[in-house]
Amino acid sequence: MRNMSVSFPEMAFVAATRGLGGIGIGLLASDYLERRYRTRIGFGLVAIGILTTIPIAFTAGRRTTREAALEDMTSG
Repeated sequence: MRNMSVSFPEMAFVAATRGLGGIGIGLLASDYLERRYRTRIGFGLVAIGILTTIPIAFTAGRRTTREAALEDMTSG
C-alpha cells in the first residue's frame, strides 16, 4: 500500500468536485426542476465534476510515481 500526503486545500478541491458531480447526478435523477433546466444544469455539473477530476488524477499519478522513485533510490 502506498501512502500519499494531501494538503487540506487539495482535499477540499477533491471533495468539491465529488460534490458537484453528485449534485448533477441527483438533479438528473429527480423531478425537482423542469426537464429542460434539469438536464442542462445536471449535465453541466457532471461535466464540471469530470473535467476537474482530470487534473487531480494526473497530479496524484505524478506524485505516487515520484514518491515510488524516491523510495527505490533510498532503499536500494
